[in-house]
Amino acid sequence: MEVYPRFDLEGQVAIVTGAARGLGRAISLALANAGADVALGLRDASAGPGPTAEIEAMGRHGLPLQMDVTELGQVRQAVADAVAHFGHVDILVNNAGVGPANPAEDATEPDFDLTLAVNLKGTFFVSQAVGRVMIAQGHGRIVNLGSQAGFVALPGESVYCMSKAAISHLTKCLAVEWGRHGVTVNAVAPTFINTPGTESDLRDPLVRADVIERIAGLHRIGEPADVTGAVVFLASPAAALITGETILIDGGWTAR
Repeated sequence: MEVYPRFDLEGQVAIVTGAARGLGRAISLALANAGADVALGLRDASAGPGPTAEIEAMGRHGLPLQMDVTELGQVRQAVADAVAHFGHVDILVNNAGVGPANPAEDATEPDFDLTLAVNLKGTFFVSQAVGRVMIAQGHGRIVNLGSQAGFVALPGESVYCMSKAAISHLTKCLAVEWGRHGVTVNAVAPTFINTPGTESDLRDPLVRADVIERIAGLHRIGEPADVTGAVVFLASPAAALITGETILIDGGWTAR
């Protein structure tokens, strides 16, 4: 009997950090569309429940959680609440990230500390908290949000680039450690994507033209769906033998 790849997430539960807007929101909706219930990690849950209503409209369950990834108490409580509510966690998407821009000579200690606290420390400790659940249940999928900035130098983004390069290596380390427990760990590394986070940069005609030119293969700005498809794939049964990898979603930028 032939075995065909499965791309659906029916019956699975996902946690997405930074789920209120941008790629986090888009990823949450894509996971729900593929069949998953979604726990939404929100930096400020008092500002609103994120895309909970849209997830519920798909016939899935959404659970908004207070989850500032720089606050380890909130991280651990949110993971515990997700497990208590759903009974298990099958997928984690570490999406929360920041990137204050400054030339290296002008970078400030507060910006440096914040970038590493969210992008690197937050990713590690959310992975640890969810990883303990996945190890106990004997399976899980973790997808980290890296960036092409972890592979190429972006002027004025040295601290951000450094943090995203570290994500790719952390992905390998966790994949090697947790593979024996049935947990895969991968990352996606997008180029510039049309989101609220890139809106101000891409509004500058010179910046936009330069970015489009550097996206050498396709010459267009990315859309959230360009990223969410790869995330859903890595979270699905079809990607069962893929771990420790970072998939570049850069339209050919790094192929030059």
